[in-house]
Amino acid sequence: MILDPKTDLSFTRTLAVPRTLVWDCWTQPEHIPHFFIPAPHKVTACDIDLRVGGRFNTVFDVDGAVMENNGVYLELIPGKKLVFTDGYSEGWKPAPDPFMTAILTFEDAPDGGTIYTATARHRSKEAAQTHKDMGFFDGWGTVVDQLASYAARLTRL
Repeated sequence: MILDPKTDLSFTRTLAVPRTLVWDCWTQPEHIPHFFIPAPHKVTACDIDLRVGGRFNTVFDVDGAVMENNGVYLELIPGKKLVFTDGYSEGWKPAPDPFMTAILTFEDAPDGGTIYTATARHRSKEAAQTHKDMGFFDGWGTVVDQLASYAARLTRL
């Protein structure tokens, strides 16, 4: 994938948890509330239909405000890649104000962990800058830290 620095934001981290567990956390709705939005905000609902064209819908509580985030999966490579967007909802219904497409890739790290790459693609450089100004790197970085911590607790169960 060739990134466009004007419209794409991306980072890579190595997590000390297995790739299969990271995949499960991202694809099973019972796991999403434990990491998907930076604390103290909360995911209050998650509905996943894990197939291309299937829904990835979440509801957030951000300082008491309810925020619905409806999206659709564009690409799934089990255990390796998830691509979803808020540009459409289920049934390929175009969103009135799309913001981004997320691309998550998972690779085995040499030590048994996961090389995790998160990319957010935007329709314009202005949208990318807005996302950057909103705290993309800190926010998505917090999400991946929360994911790693949550997944590590699951390995001890």
